[in-house]
Amino acid sequence: MSRKIYVGNESQNLLELDKDLKLKVLYEDPEVIVTMAPNESELKDIVLDMLKSEPKTIKDIHSKLAGIASEDKIRRCLTKLVNEGIVVVDEEGRYSALGSNKFDGEIS
Repeated sequence: MSRKIYVGNESQNLLELDKDLKLKVLYEDPEVIVTMAPNESELKDIVLDMLKSEPKTIKDIHSKLAGIASEDKIRRCLTKLVNEGIVVVDEEGRYSALGSNKFDGEIS
């Protein structure tokens, strides 16, 4: 992952691991930073942010979220987003957010 940057104020410390991934900091000292894994709603937002930049497969998403969210959790999240009509999947298994820059308008 990329460099660590703190965003927000003291009451809401966030650790930015990537442009699409920010986690709440629970504890920090000079040697360790403890963050909280995203809940279902936060995971949905993270996945949607990732899909807005370009279409991704489950493996692509999981590679960014390894150690934070399991592949099953990501798969369930994507299934819910598809069922809600927010995300579409193409014939090659790439997921795209409707309204994203890279979505070509064809739904399979």
